[in-house]
Amino acid sequence: MRAFVIGNAAIDETISVDGLPEPGVSILGRIASRDLGGKGTNQAVVMARGGLETILVSAIGDDFRSATIREQLAEEPLDARLSSLSGITTDFSMVLTTPDGENSIVTTTEAAEALPLEAALEVLREARPGDFLVMQGNLGTATTEMLLRAGREHGMVTAFNPSPLRPYFDSLWPFIDIAFLNESESKSLTGSTDRQAAETLHERGVRQVVLTAGTDGAILSTAGGEFVHVPAVKAKAIDTTGAGDTFMGAALASAALRGGMLDARAISDASAASALTVARRGTRRAFPSRDETCTDIRRLRGEPAGWEGKLVPVRQSLAASQPRMFFHSLP
Repeated sequence: MRAFVIGNAAIDETISVDGLPEPGVSILGRIASRDLGGKGTNQAVVMARGGLETILVSAIGDDFRSATIREQLAEEPLDARLSSLSGITTDFSMVLTTPDGENSIVTTTEAAEALPLEAALEVLREARPGDFLVMQGNLGTATTEMLLRAGREHGMVTAFNPSPLRPYFDSLWPFIDIAFLNESESKSLTGSTDRQAAETLHERGVRQVVLTAGTDGAILSTAGGEFVHVPAVKAKAIDTTGAGDTFMGAALASAALRGGMLDARAISDASAASALTVARRGTRRAFPSRDETCTDIRRLRGEPAGWEGKLVPVRQSLAASQPRMFFHSLP
């Protein structure tokens, strides 16, 4: 099983501030970090470091940021398929972060929205039934829908994070198997943040819904099945940038490497991985590394040896993948 991530690649400029600014107010800050980012890239890096074979499809410009993106992606255990676009500015994000770890992010999507559709479709032709197609809200309307449709035609499992919020998302739900939403996204898209939000998305065609709520943990809801709450792993948050991407990437990697859809084990692994991320500054540099030990993840999960989550097969004919990296020997 592999993951095909189609999304944005960006450079994150993180500025530390004492508090987020009010309208019309100028504030002081200092550069905290400059790192590889972008929601698509973040999720791809986390999945690849977790041991899942990952292909990242993205677009970049022809400026100095594009060179940095290529250099940093070359250090990651993934297959980066980048379209270099002349005359386009490489996407970047300005991240304001406070002492308590909260943040506010402004991101550009010029390159992401210019991703050539045919280039992405060409990569998807390599996919096999049961592979994951992972997408976010950074691409254009037509491109996003066409790629999700193509994923379904190839028998892929489609996973979607509706961020940043776009008005066209309502038309996408019938093509999505798994949706990850935080409280703000859930409220905006369904009018609710609890079981009703999950039921609303199930009615629109989504098979599994993950609702994250920070320190209150996460909920996994399966259409016609279980509604499970998984507690958050305690962590001292320094910088929450990329925490949601870590959660999504780790959850999908944990499930995929065991040959199945999401279960409580995958959500627990994701919570532990996110706890590592928020305790460090930066984006890529804060993600769990390939050298993070199984002991670290087990300790953060706080679960006894021998604990197992219920596994739901992705496809009856799909052979289980061999787990690797920091998920492989967890109980």
